[in-house]
Amino acid sequence: MAAVRLVHRSGSGGETVLASDVDVARSTLEQARGLMFRRSIPDDYGLVFPFDEADTQWLHMLFVPFAIDAVWLADGEVTEKKRLAPFVGLGRGRADTVVELPAGAAESVAVGDELRLVE
Repeated sequence: MAAVRLVHRSGSGGETVLASDVDVARSTLEQARGLMFRRSIPDDYGLVFPFDEADTQWLHMLFVPFAIDAVWLADGEVTEKKRLAPFVGLGRGRADTVVELPAGAAESVAVGDELRLVE
């Protein structure tokens, strides 16, 4: 099975790999659990939440003891980005896909940029 990577294309056209170790939370249970109860995640890790259609998607940091960068996407385009604080962070955005990354990993990502999964 090929490794899945998360690739960022900025408005200026440059491409970088944001995460080379990507999990996709497809089931309702996987999406509800997210990163809860983990002690940490690797620097090159990403957790992707796909949804059937673009709608307001909420994220919470309950039982997550480390900060993350959250990115909301609609059709691969970044609609929102936010750093969420450990335990108390809360964010929302309109998206058909949400990506959770280690804090700082999405520093160069801006609204309007493109993120995509690549095998």
